[in-house]
This record gives sequence, C-alpha cells and structure tokens, in this order.
Amino acid sequence: MPTEISGSTGVNKIQDNTIVNADINSSAAIAGSKLVMPTGSVLQVIQDTHSAEQNTTSTSFIDASLSATITPSSASNKILVLVEITGVGKMGASNNSGVSLKLVRNNSNVNTFADRAGYNATGNSYNWIGSIGHNYLDTPNSTSALTYKIQYRSKIDGSTARINDNNNVSSLILMEIAG
Repeated sequence: MPTEISGSTGVNKIQDNTIVNADINSSAAIAGSKLVMPTGSVLQVIQDTHSAEQNTTSTSFIDASLSATITPSSASNKILVLVEITGVGKMGASNNSGVSLKLVRNNSNVNTFADRAGYNATGNSYNWIGSIGHNYLDTPNSTSALTYKIQYRSKIDGSTARINDNNNVSSLILMEIAG
C-alpha cells in the first residue's frame, strides 16, 4: 500500500525504512551524490595504453608515453595504480646496467620499481624481460585532478634502456577506491 502524504502526515512523519526499493520507479533519476558506496568499492577506472617502442641512454628519469589523470570524489578515497610495462630491456656492456622504472604523481615521485630490469646481460648483447607488472595503492588525500605517469632511465652506465620492444602494449590503470 503506497504511503500518502498529506497535511496531517507530512514528509517529516515518514519513518526510516518505510520506503523500499520496490517503491521507487525504475526510471527515477537519483543523483549519484545521494548514493553511498561501501568502503573498498571501485568508483571509477581510467586507463592509458601505449605501444610505440621507446629508448633512452639517459641516466636521469624521463617520461615514458604512459600517463593518466583521475579526479577523486573524496579526499578519503585511495587510488589503486596498476602498471604493466612490456618489452623491457637494455643493451650495454656492463652487468650493472639495466632499466629503472618510476611511478610519478603530479611530478612527484611515488615510488621506484623494477630497478635494473634486464640486469643479467653480458657483453654488448641486448637483454630483455617480457614485462614488468607493478601495483601501488596511493593515498593522495585530495579531490584535485591527479596525473600519474611512468618514467624510465638507463641504470648506472648509460647503456640503452628500452620499453615496448617490438611495439608491445604497455598500460597504466587508475582505480578510485572508496575510503
């Protein structure tokens, strides 16, 4: 039986749990801001992919062509960053060389990972490993736009560091998680 609101009952007389899902029309437009998602829910997903091969001999970190921007809806939410870099390797004479990768948020280092990938090369041979995956749960405490990107460099001796060898596809996925 539907609840009738009149001058004698009034909206303020409706008790909690009186209106249930079955009472709401399927075409009703309910603002997303009125919905409360439980902690741990995925609120939005942003992805960037890149497949062009990239090389550097720089021992300073440079931007890889992999970045994505996300704007958290609440400062208490977290950002789960999922990275898959493919075709990672190095060419150089030193066993101390390799590729280093870094996750950056708004031009600030979040963390360095895969330090010296391709490290086991010998002589002047080119050595690569298929792919490197990295997961990071960031707590940015922000509702401003956040740009995450991957940087890479040649480690130690300036030999050639390579990502996306043979134009493999690398990806960067950002997921806003309800806090």
